[in-house]
Amino acid sequence: MSIPESQLATWSHQGSITQSSATYNTIKNTLEADGTPYAGKDFDVFLQGSYGNDTNIYSESDVDIVIQLNDTFHHDLSSMPGTQQQAFHAAHPTATYPLSVFKADVLKVLTDKYGSNVKGGDKAIAIEANGSRRKADVIVAAQFRRYNKFNGLSDQGYEKGICFFSTSGQQIVNYPKQHSVNMTAKHQATGQWLKPMVRVMKNLRGTLVEQKIIAAGVAPSYYLEGMLYNVPNERFDSSYVNSVINCINWIQQTDRSKFVCANRQYYLFHESSPVTWRAPQCEQFIAGVVKLWNEW
Repeated sequence: MSIPESQLATWSHQGSITQSSATYNTIKNTLEADGTPYAGKDFDVFLQGSYGNDTNIYSESDVDIVIQLNDTFHHDLSSMPGTQQQAFHAAHPTATYPLSVFKADVLKVLTDKYGSNVKGGDKAIAIEANGSRRKADVIVAAQFRRYNKFNGLSDQGYEKGICFFSTSGQQIVNYPKQHSVNMTAKHQATGQWLKPMVRVMKNLRGTLVEQKIIAAGVAPSYYLEGMLYNVPNERFDSSYVNSVINCINWIQQTDRSKFVCANRQYYLFHESSPVTWRAPQCEQFIAGVVKLWNEW
């Protein structure tokens, strides 16, 4: 037995768009309103996550929003020689509006608007659902730059991402815009099969959790996107049945140690990074899919 095409096709459908869009626009307008403590600063508000990447499914309700401060940026200079690091420090004075103050200001703006629906979390500020507004997570971040050279402001090179901190002080660096661009390019290269297949995998995960074949949290959406991002384009076929078989077989038979995240800035699997998957969890997910497929 196998999971029928009709079920896989149902699982491939995208979840709510209208309600998520309205939620994002409402919160974005709040964050960008005149009169906020940071109104004169350089900042961006944008989507990340499943809704932002068109991979959301019906069971998902969260809208993931980033507000990124650009006036202040964090950096990694480790790949540059000492002389270039010294030149960088000479060119950049200490920031006068740190990320911690920006986060406090954003929290106040959201609390003033949404009251007790706002809760500060470990990594993001949560805004609970209310009426037609969906639950949202707001990450308050600074721009991050990983430098490869600095010979002066007119001759520098860096990869741009976002940086934020957990409540314990752990620095988390990620590259959501690169993730989004690369996922879209891969989606087009696979004849627009990639994103529906991500939604199929996410619904498979939900079924595995419901049936207690895997635990919740074993296969986060971000890592499922990364897993499928590494599958060769030709493995995405003309049906969902064939695509699932082709993709899972290829993943099972391939050395996954060199898989990259969809942002192409990290390997997908790492035992200590806060932004990478753990290899045994991927094994559990793949084994669960095979079991569910064979016993359907």
